[in-house]
Amino acid sequence: MTSKLKLDLAIGDYPHTAAIVSGAIPIEGIEPNFIKVVPQIGAYRRMVRQVEFDVCDIAPTTYIIARAVGAPFIALPIFVMRRFHHGGLLVRPDAGVKHPKDLEGRKVGVRAYSVTTGVWVRGILIDEYGVDSSKITWVVDDEEHVTQLKLPENVIHTREGRSLADMMADGELAAGLEGNAGIGRSGSPTAGGWQVREANYPELFPNAEELEAAWYRRTGIYPIHGTIVVKDEILKQHPWVARSLFDAFSKAKAQWLKKLDSGEADSATDRKYRKLREIVGDDPLPYGTKANLPTMEALTDTAFKQKLTPRRMKADNVFVELEA
Repeated sequence: MTSKLKLDLAIGDYPHTAAIVSGAIPIEGIEPNFIKVVPQIGAYRRMVRQVEFDVCDIAPTTYIIARAVGAPFIALPIFVMRRFHHGGLLVRPDAGVKHPKDLEGRKVGVRAYSVTTGVWVRGILIDEYGVDSSKITWVVDDEEHVTQLKLPENVIHTREGRSLADMMADGELAAGLEGNAGIGRSGSPTAGGWQVREANYPELFPNAEELEAAWYRRTGIYPIHGTIVVKDEILKQHPWVARSLFDAFSKAKAQWLKKLDSGEADSATDRKYRKLREIVGDDPLPYGTKANLPTMEALTDTAFKQKLTPRRMKADNVFVELEA
């Protein structure tokens, strides 16, 4: 009997991956050792700094930055979190910010400059509304996952003892990203386990859902938030691992989609993706290269525009090509 390849996997807790973590759906040829990291953001840092896991669910911008500076792992086109980003940019009502260009010359809060939510939001501001992101002072209060990242001059840290929520409340910030700036609204979720201070700040885009649907129809871009990376050395020695992982994740998702159809899957996460179906169609978590190429290219392109990578990374050098 051929022995299975033992691998350490750090994967977040999602309804569409639960069957893999429970062992209900095996990963062909692999004996997985699942390492639970709560919140999953902790696994991001351990992967990019110590390359601690064989397979890891990681923020895609963090991964692209790490890959650009030589990280020895590569992503599969498996995307375990997605959402749109016209919503969630909150402004102080007295800041005089009526249009995106009004943010130029102002201070805007985001937990870290490289956090994927902030990268997508800035990308929309730049590409859709002509905002010069370099004219905005981005205020952060956390460290970047990739320690080699050199921040642009228009990124500053909060003063010691001052949170982004404090600065927003005191009028030092004109705007901030919901959750990622420690700012939330009544009933809004925390961001990756980060606590938020509830406040009633208005959205910059009050018709966000309408804008998101139109943007998706026009561009085909559906923002990614979690991707699965595998150590280069493993794929070099065992190239079949990529297909084995892809197939297992696809099977687990297919089971989940049936539960989503029947209504059996009805957690907050399930309801989020059921709502997203209204925009993107029956599969709110498409895997594979072809379906995701516009999105992958958009993220690598905007990361370069925002000075997160020293060169424009090509999608085919960042993601393994795989199809169902």
